[in-house]
Amino acid sequence: MFAILLGATLVVAVADWVAVATDRRPLEFVLKPLTMVVLIAAALAMSDPDPEIARWLIVGGLVLSLAGDVFLMLEDHFIPGLASFLIAHVLYVAAFITMGVVGFPFVIGAALVAVLIRVIGVKVVVAATEKNRSYGLPVAAYILVISLMVAFAIGTTRWWAIAGALLFYVSDACIGWSRFVGEFPHQRIAIMTTYHLGQVGLVLSLLGAA
Repeated sequence: MFAILLGATLVVAVADWVAVATDRRPLEFVLKPLTMVVLIAAALAMSDPDPEIARWLIVGGLVLSLAGDVFLMLEDHFIPGLASFLIAHVLYVAAFITMGVVGFPFVIGAALVAVLIRVIGVKVVVAATEKNRSYGLPVAAYILVISLMVAFAIGTTRWWAIAGALLFYVSDACIGWSRFVGEFPHQRIAIMTTYHLGQVGLVLSLLGAA
């Protein structure tokens, strides 16, 4: 059942990407949350996740991500959406801790995200603050938390966790840059593909060290 639901997740995700690429907003409003609903079902259907407690933490993160998706599709709900995703990343960090975090890879991950914060994060925070002073602190807090999520994912040494976390980071970097710094070609499709694949990677991290 897990494989079937995971396959269904990818089918719905691809349909959403097509809707994004062809600018069919009504379809996006259905397919974007539906992708997460099916992925949550897949995570719940997985047999023998490693460890079991991580499954529930990741499912909690997926549910909060779904809430964040809905908030961000609505007008003037940026902060509630940001808060939902921030708490989701806290749950993902907790999940990675239960999987086991190795010191040296974690340090490498922390160094990597420190560079990313310096190169991308600072510019996004400054631009967000210039656009709306009330955005500065929440955006900075979010960048810090998702950066910690990436560092802990790398610390697990699980390839799916690492790939999923990095793809999620790329997606959010694209969102922050396009929203506050400047738009770029094909930004919406870049955001959605990396977001969905990132979430799938986080679910697959439950398979273990492979």
